[in-house]
Amino acid sequence: MQTGTYISLAGYFILMIAIGLYAWRKSTDDSEGYLLGGRNLHPAVAALSAGASDMSGWLLLGLPGALYAAGLVEAWIGIGLFVGAFFNWWIVAPRLRKQTEELGNALTIPQFLANRFPDKAIALRVTAAIIIVTFFSVYTAAGLVGGGKLFETSFASLFGDVGISDYMLGIWLTAGVVLAYTMVGGFLAVSLTDFVQGCIMVVALVLMPAVVLSGGVDLNAAVQATGPDYLTLFGGLSVIGFLSAVTWGLGYFGQPHIIVRFMAVRSIVDVRVARNIGMSWMGVSLIGAIGVGIAGRAYIEANGMTVDDPETIFIVLANLLFHPLITGFLLAALLAAIMSTISSQLLVASSSLTEDFYRLFLRKNASERESVNIGRICVLLVALAAIVIASDPDSQVLGLVSNAWAGFGAAFGPLIILSLTWNRMTGSGALAGLISGAAVVIAWISLGWNGSFLGGEGVYEIIPGFIAAWIAIVAVSAATRPKEG
Repeated sequence: MQTGTYISLAGYFILMIAIGLYAWRKSTDDSEGYLLGGRNLHPAVAALSAGASDMSGWLLLGLPGALYAAGLVEAWIGIGLFVGAFFNWWIVAPRLRKQTEELGNALTIPQFLANRFPDKAIALRVTAAIIIVTFFSVYTAAGLVGGGKLFETSFASLFGDVGISDYMLGIWLTAGVVLAYTMVGGFLAVSLTDFVQGCIMVVALVLMPAVVLSGGVDLNAAVQATGPDYLTLFGGLSVIGFLSAVTWGLGYFGQPHIIVRFMAVRSIVDVRVARNIGMSWMGVSLIGAIGVGIAGRAYIEANGMTVDDPETIFIVLANLLFHPLITGFLLAALLAAIMSTISSQLLVASSSLTEDFYRLFLRKNASERESVNIGRICVLLVALAAIVIASDPDSQVLGLVSNAWAGFGAAFGPLIILSLTWNRMTGSGALAGLISGAAVVIAWISLGWNGSFLGGEGVYEIIPGFIAAWIAIVAVSAATRPKEG
């Protein structure tokens, strides 16, 4: 890798840390400032922050890789996510922004649930916080594995032999930069860096397929190599396969690191503006990611080349087609996708440890400054746990990303939707939905039914989990609702 690439990457890292220092000077004096940016996010920042923290490396690695390998049929996951994100902005965002402030100025999702259902406050806060911290430790580890793999394949020659594997060096470097701006600047730093990272990501995703196609590459090369169904949305798609793909969108309603952005938007009026910006960004980004996979396959086939791992097609094209300065920018976009998600997950897990454990059980009268400092320590602790999980490069932690997405979506999705829209919901119903959603997802994965169900293809675990949680909330609420009159 050439000097120009290192210059671009160094500039990116310096910019992220500088944003963290700026945010530290702006709003980290109290818990609301550190955990929610003072509820004063500009709609554009909230929109791109939600998008960037959502997509992670999946947008530049996973989705293009799936399209590269299987064709346009894999776009259904992106379509499902787009629809789910739209309804999340439409149904959840304005109501959550309003109700979290009105119900005791809740700073975390568990805190909001406790304020919404005071009769089950402690149980809801503790259960929700345990699920958040557990899943996010693994989720964060998956992001760090992505950083380690990227460094191992692309940046290994940067430091030479320093007595540590290139993989672990990548993990520590990725974690170190994220920790620097997250611990110092809190939510505002995470949101502002997400905004910048979101801009970098969308430019990269538009630039790469445009350059490939402008070089005269014929998409028929991909079709000839893979078959006539490569560029069709329904090629070989079964009903179960279709449902398992599009129901990824259900996960949006229960992702704490995404919906917490709704709580921080400047005003309810700004939610609509943020929605329009966020959905536009997401649409362009998804189309770009699909373009990278399809155009990348055409380019590789047309030039008689091979790619061992389809998920590296973005990296391969970055190294083949661009000047080192631009290559550095494109690899920074990939790091941006990884780091934006890690920072958001660290902060949400930290906020639950601080607000739903420390201030709830250990120091109920903790000062604002003490709470902020404890929050910073918790960010570090969750990051260290994630580093330990990610330390084995042969672990299957990356495969758990879809499981974690399903776990959050099933546990929190129906709970958040109904708590915001259904006045007759009870605390017992909320607790039943939270537990049953997570339990069904875990059981479904343990039984292997996400890989093969009743002798056929697997069913994505979010489907039974989401349905079970919804039924549990409605049934238990009906059974425990006080009789009128």
